[in-house]
Amino acid sequence: MSRRRRFVQGALFVAFVVVPLLEIYVLVQVGQVIGAGWTILLLLLDAVLGSWLIKHEGGRAWRAMREALQSGRMPATEIADGALILVGGTLMLAPGFITDAFGILLILPFTRPFFRRVLAATVARRLLISAVDVRRPGPGPAEGPVVRGEVIDDE
Repeated sequence: MSRRRRFVQGALFVAFVVVPLLEIYVLVQVGQVIGAGWTILLLLLDAVLGSWLIKHEGGRAWRAMREALQSGRMPATEIADGALILVGGTLMLAPGFITDAFGILLILPFTRPFFRRVLAATVARRLLISAVDVRRPGPGPAEGPVVRGEVIDDE
């Protein structure tokens, strides 16, 4: 099994088994400390705060991207911010305190630069790996010397 496949399987296991179990554990613990009603109210307030934050920061990222495009600048930072806000908003949709906390960290403007650097490093590493894979010699017309010439069709 390839290294990448093992990583993907591990990530899926964590995302679909470990995280939900942790969320349930935290919800039960919080419910035991403050009560079920307060826990539900806290989750609702968390959802309202998250919705407002997504709307506010998403709008800000959209305006920044439009300004970058209008000025003729490549909106790389703005696209990364939009992606992080989208992922953070998706995490905010999942009920639970752990995913909400991580989602808020992706959305907040003062924590987002850290995650933007992580995203940029990940994308750069993937592009470097892809570029190395493209340059590997393989079967086909890329092997051997290149002969320049002109094709003449007699028919």
